[in-house]
Amino acid sequence: MRIFIASDSTAQDYKADRYPQSGWGTMLRCAVASNVSIENRAIGGRSTNSFIREGRLDKIAADLRKGDTLLIQFGHNDASVDKPERFTTVEQYRANLRRFLDVASHAGAKAVILTPVARRDFKDGVEQPSFPTYADAARQVAHETRTPLIDLGKTSQAWVQAAGADAAKGYYLHYTGAAGAPGYPTGVADDTHFSEIGARRVADLVATGLHRLKLPIARYVTPGTPALTRATPAGGPSCG
Repeated sequence: MRIFIASDSTAQDYKADRYPQSGWGTMLRCAVASNVSIENRAIGGRSTNSFIREGRLDKIAADLRKGDTLLIQFGHNDASVDKPERFTTVEQYRANLRRFLDVASHAGAKAVILTPVARRDFKDGVEQPSFPTYADAARQVAHETRTPLIDLGKTSQAWVQAAGADAAKGYYLHYTGAAGAPGYPTGVADDTHFSEIGARRVADLVATGLHRLKLPIARYVTPGTPALTRATPAGGPSCG
C-alpha cells in the first residue's frame, strides 16, 4: 500500500544539511505498517497553482494506482499575494483541489484533504487560525465532494495553543547560532517550518486523523508511536 503526499515545505523531505528543519511527511513513515510506503511528493514554495503548473500533479497522476491514498495539503503558499508565481485566489484554490480529487478518482485511489497546518502565531496568548479562508475552502470542497477531511489546521492550532507561546518555539525553527544547527549556522527564527520534534508531532496529528477515517489505509496507521511522541530529538528522521 502507498500513501502519496502532495504538499509544500511543511511536509517535504529534507537532506541532512538542512537539519533540524523537518517535514511531517517524512515523519509519517514512523506511523505506518511495514507494508505501507510513503511517496512524499511535497516540495517547498509550492501552492496548488504552481504544483499543477510545474507538472507535479501530472507526475502523481502517472504513478497513482488503485489502492493508493493521496493526501492533499496546501494553503501556505496559495495565500502569498506578494508572490504571483504562487498566489492562488480562494476560488481557484477550490477548483485546484477538485483537480487533485479528479486525479485520485481516475486512478481508483482514495483522496484525503487536509486543511493547512498551523503556524506559530500568538496574539494576547491565543494561537490564531492559519490561513482561515483557505482552510474554510478546503472544508467546503471536502463537504461538497464527500471527500474525507483531516482538519489539521484545527488540531495543530489546538496543539500549539496547549504548548503555549514559549514552549511552541521548540516545535518550529528557533535556534541561535550557538546551537550549531547544520542548516542554520547563524541561527533562525521561523514560525512556519518545523523542527524535528515539531514534525514528529504534526505527523502524529496526521496519523491520528488517518486512523480515524473509514478508509482501507486506516488499519495500517498507528498514532502515538514512540518515534512520534519522543521528547528529545534523534538527530534525524529515525523511527527507532
